[in-house]
Amino acid sequence: MADDRIEQLDGVRSAVVKLGTQLLSDSDGRLDHEFVGTIASQVAAMRQRGLRVTLVSSGAIGCGLRELKLDKRPTDLAVLQAVAAVGQRRLMDVWASAFQRHGLPVAQILLTREDIDDRTRHLNLRNTIQAVHELGAVPIINENDTVSTDELVRISFGDNDILAAMVSHALVADLLVLLTVVDGLLDESGKAIRTVHGVDGAGKLVRAEKSALGKGGMDSKLAAAKTVTDAGAAMVVANGRMSDVLNRIVAGEEIGTIFCGSSRRRSGRTRWIGSARPAGAIVIDAGARRALVEQHRSLLPAGIVAVEGTFSRGDVVAIKSDDGSEIAHGLTNYNSDDIQRIRGKKTQEVRKALAEAAYDEVVHRNNLAMV
Repeated sequence: MADDRIEQLDGVRSAVVKLGTQLLSDSDGRLDHEFVGTIASQVAAMRQRGLRVTLVSSGAIGCGLRELKLDKRPTDLAVLQAVAAVGQRRLMDVWASAFQRHGLPVAQILLTREDIDDRTRHLNLRNTIQAVHELGAVPIINENDTVSTDELVRISFGDNDILAAMVSHALVADLLVLLTVVDGLLDESGKAIRTVHGVDGAGKLVRAEKSALGKGGMDSKLAAAKTVTDAGAAMVVANGRMSDVLNRIVAGEEIGTIFCGSSRRRSGRTRWIGSARPAGAIVIDAGARRALVEQHRSLLPAGIVAVEGTFSRGDVVAIKSDDGSEIAHGLTNYNSDDIQRIRGKKTQEVRKALAEAAYDEVVHRNNLAMV
């Protein structure tokens, strides 16, 4: 297993590191300035060795609660957003001070889920973060709680675990590190599992506990691992309070849990297709499913049995089997109304129905990402 870890981490040049709210807090629930300083020192050392490190930092709402002397997290959305606005400034003050000791400026980048789902904004995000690195600064990313709406209530990013995975996709990063307060994925006896091949089988080990300050859990970390490893990158979950944890992880030391990436590494474009939220869904029959999964073919109109939702040409759609299970995401060549007209039809019938607007494929193989 140690050899697997070394193989997965050999040649890492870019990493996304996420730190959760509970990890960043001291025993009184306040932002731990000293700990933030240790992370900044580790990141500075990694940068000196040529590694590009992008941080995803939780903690804005927690900082706001302390700054405003509130006893508990508000339930009113407007008040919660105001708390995040106060806390985000305080959070960045602490990070800026910590990196200033190493002569490194920091860049604040606040994101919503829409910044990930929209292709143009997704590419702008990648270009901005890369430019920040080129300028010698450290990108520090958080969810934009001050303008998000349902995200604060329904946990769209899972305490930034999923956000960190999406940022990893945007940057085509080699490694995602989720730092937490436990020593990785724990088995039934409470002992850390060091290596995971295939995320699906690890789900039975997930425990329901989550912290009072944070809103994620190991389930969101497994979801992040699934999307990252399917794209061919590795992910490590480790206890962030361990001494020099980041440098030890990159060096291949057997700490935390490593989720091994698949042998097939996806391009940045395919990563985006697989991670963007679909605008609707196309339901296919068993024959079309075999063509996509086993024969790596495009999706043709003949294999489509139903359309769900309303979407436009060029949107990302989910492709489902008739039992409801999701098979892939893809960029559709047709809008939902046209697919309703041509579903189940053969190519010649489609050409007759749509004339010059006809495409042979509803979703071309090059625009598919299996999920």
